[in-house]
Amino acid sequence: MKPIFLIAAFNAFFFTILLVQKKPKSKHDNILTLWLIYLGLFIGTYSFYSHNLFTHFHLLSVSFISLFYLHGAFLYLYVSSLVSFKKNFNRKNLLHLVPFGLFNVYIITISFFPDIAKDISLEHVHSDSSNPPLFLLFLIITALSGPIYFALTIRLFKKLDINIFNNFSYYENINLVWLRKLVYIFGIVWTVLIIITTIHHVFNLFSPVFCTDGLFLTLSVFVILIGYFGFKQKVLFSSDSQEEQIITKENKVKYASSRLTEEDSIKYINNLMELMQTDKPFLRPNLTILELASDLNITTHSLSQIINENYKLNFFDFINKYRVEEVKEKIADVKYNDYSLLGIALDCGFNSKSAFNRIFKKFTGQTPSEFKNNLS
Repeated sequence: MKPIFLIAAFNAFFFTILLVQKKPKSKHDNILTLWLIYLGLFIGTYSFYSHNLFTHFHLLSVSFISLFYLHGAFLYLYVSSLVSFKKNFNRKNLLHLVPFGLFNVYIITISFFPDIAKDISLEHVHSDSSNPPLFLLFLIITALSGPIYFALTIRLFKKLDINIFNNFSYYENINLVWLRKLVYIFGIVWTVLIIITTIHHVFNLFSPVFCTDGLFLTLSVFVILIGYFGFKQKVLFSSDSQEEQIITKENKVKYASSRLTEEDSIKYINNLMELMQTDKPFLRPNLTILELASDLNITTHSLSQIINENYKLNFFDFINKYRVEEVKEKIADVKYNDYSLLGIALDCGFNSKSAFNRIFKKFTGQTPSEFKNNLS
């Protein structure tokens, strides 16, 4: 296992150097840099000193195990930085590190009380053992932190989907599909390993080396993947417009403070309809609500409001419904008989075959091929 751990630690520091040199750097790049430094030091230290650490330095090994908590916290903070419009780091996020800090303050404190410290153990809990309750509480928090943060991260992906559907007319390349797969796979693996470690601690059914090696092997694979894909990850949301942040709220409250009058609303709707029929901005594959609002010379908040309230659609569905209608017209037009369905779709603003098929069936109840055959 040691060579694998050393390779993972090397990769962590290698990608850290690349990220430091990356220009321009974003908030998620800075978080990833700290995350990789932590992973490199954590895995590297384990590869060299694990057996001596767990055998001869009980309190230090406990502090070392507490570092597992940081993995889940870093994952959550990294994804949060990607799906948020805010450019600057929110200091409230530092609260996620409080349990880790308190755990280590507790370890340092009991080191001055040998009678309590001698009862601290990461090994199998015997019936006559007397691990301090507070220590067991911190240990449970550390064990559960991984699965909990994986679950919280999945919730962030739902927030990302809301932001995409409210601000973009496309889904590909901004949906973090690589990170979603990574979180789901390693979330399941990590949870299983935590359960195995808990079983060892309570029933002594597995060796401690098997448990820790399994956790660090998972970290080793994870660090290589997160370093490679994270280095290439670009900013998803621009912070240029504060208006965009408003439209992620629930429909019931997000327009409560709107100053849009009925007269302005009617005028904006008419302007929007005219623009969609004459200029056909939906033909632009990467159209965003910010760009369309700029074309209309109104705020994104106002545009989002008139689309949501008058058409009962989010921005994504509003634009793609026009694209589907344009595709239907061209399929029925004999001038496009020599065009492939994908060629027509790309001409109408879709940027991938999968998105085209999925969206077309959503609005028509048929696949593009079925629609064309029925016309014939």
